[in-house]
Amino acid sequence: MRLLRTFREMLGLLSRGDFSRKLDEEMENLVATLEAAPGDSVKAEMTVKIVFKYELGRLDIDPTYKVKLPDTARFMKTPFWTVDGQLSVEHPSQVDMFSTRSVPSRDADDGERDTA
Repeated sequence: MRLLRTFREMLGLLSRGDFSRKLDEEMENLVATLEAAPGDSVKAEMTVKIVFKYELGRLDIDPTYKVKLPDTARFMKTPFWTVDGQLSVEHPSQVDMFSTRSVPSRDADDGERDTA
């Protein structure tokens, strides 16, 4: 008669080893997801629940697990300003500063070349 003396031994035998193999797959997926996630700090969670039910000399063990992966990719916020009810990526007070309409244009061939 084989007696199990450790939790690890029992865990490896649950559902004929399928439970442990499934946890291995989920952990591999979890690690890959964390490595591929944007940002410097992400978090995932794996919860394993083992329910022991004893009845008339028999012990049934029911394992379950739950995996919570990080939220989907987060994108950086983009500032917009409203101008006349429309969106603009330019700040209204800086529009005139870079506008070419307010500065008269000069041709490159207007006779004022450096002759160094």
